[in-house]
Amino acid sequence: MFSIRREGNTSNPAETGEVQGQESSSSSTYDGRQDNEDERKAPRFTFVSDFLARLEHFTWANYTFPMSTGGLALLLAEQTQGFIFPGLQTIGKVVYIFDLFIFTLVTAAIIYRFVKFPGTLKASVTHPTEALFLGTSTLSLASIIAGIARYGIPSCGPWLATVYRILFWIYFLITFALAVGQYSLLFTSPLLRIQDMTPAWDLPIFPFMLSGTVAASGAASQPPNEAVPMIVAGLTAQGLGMCISIMMYDANNSEETSYVRRMIQWGFPSPNSRPGMFIAVGPPSFTSLAIIGMANDFPQHYDYFGADATTVQILRVLATFTSIFIWSLSLWFFCISVVANIAVRKELTFHLNWYAYVFPNVGFTITIISIGKNLQSKGAMAVGSAMTLLLVMMWIFVFFHHVKAVINREILFDGKDEDVYVNERRHSFVKPMKEGRDIEKEA
Repeated sequence: MFSIRREGNTSNPAETGEVQGQESSSSSTYDGRQDNEDERKAPRFTFVSDFLARLEHFTWANYTFPMSTGGLALLLAEQTQGFIFPGLQTIGKVVYIFDLFIFTLVTAAIIYRFVKFPGTLKASVTHPTEALFLGTSTLSLASIIAGIARYGIPSCGPWLATVYRILFWIYFLITFALAVGQYSLLFTSPLLRIQDMTPAWDLPIFPFMLSGTVAASGAASQPPNEAVPMIVAGLTAQGLGMCISIMMYDANNSEETSYVRRMIQWGFPSPNSRPGMFIAVGPPSFTSLAIIGMANDFPQHYDYFGADATTVQILRVLATFTSIFIWSLSLWFFCISVVANIAVRKELTFHLNWYAYVFPNVGFTITIISIGKNLQSKGAMAVGSAMTLLLVMMWIFVFFHHVKAVINREILFDGKDEDVYVNERRHSFVKPMKEGRDIEKEA
């Protein structure tokens, strides 16, 4: 009995120890699991909060993304292309819907920036660099409105044509007001200097100028008495935009702002600004495109200038040859921009101005196709189709580097975006300055 009782007593501490050990080990395992879960949750929370904090640098230039995507959607429309295949219109619709999605996200992000970080709205519209990109927001809208004519009206009917006309006039008035306001700031800002000029200085007038493209896209769907005012307004906007661009590019000996004169004196822009050189391709390209489009869509039964058949024929001939004349300027700027970018291809790092590889060249390509159609040139239309494929690949290339740059904090980070002013005379590729005596000696 005693021995049995003793064995039982000696065994109890061991059993108790085992139970306590099991309890402690299970509790430590539970604590370890909790720590692991907390460690997993912490990075997620840190990532989200960190990304939202980075939106303080979400500039207007981010609208270049939906702007280029919308331009690509217009290029892929069956009505635009010279050669089509089954499914092309569907591909264009998918890209257009994706553009609407991107535009919504970008708008939500920039609203968050202005609400979360007070003072950034005022700073963005007065900053000498970022303010220039304010126009990309309305340029994105121009692509969306023009896309309605290509993808919406054929499917939805006359009511959408009325909506299109209303949107056109609202867009026309707003962009004109923005152009006047922005250039008033541009001309009075002491921070902007002639040596720092790039084609981005053209962006404030660009949205108003594209009123001509919007008119050309939708005039065919309007009644004759509504189409003519749209065409006249579109031609006015296109003419003003082109004239201002010519004044910007004019190379003379005066002290006027001159992009060409700036390149003659100081050389090409800095490497990371050179993708923006393609912006200069846009004004003559879109002007040629708008002139051809508005002439082709001029109402058949509008006989103000005489017999409508004769009027339309003369108008189309003049529009075609005038467009070729103007388009040649965009060809020259395109070639200069290609050479300048290839020369510094190894020094380029991603910036949002890379989307200038796409959007201005969309107008350049559509113009080639339109000229080919009017001249019934299969060669020109084939060139346009080839350039369409290249632009699709370029958009994919730029989009990939855009995502990569966001992940690697190459953009959306302090000191890496358009809210930092760039001095175009402080880079290794700037043209060395020489005095007149030195030039005479070399001569």
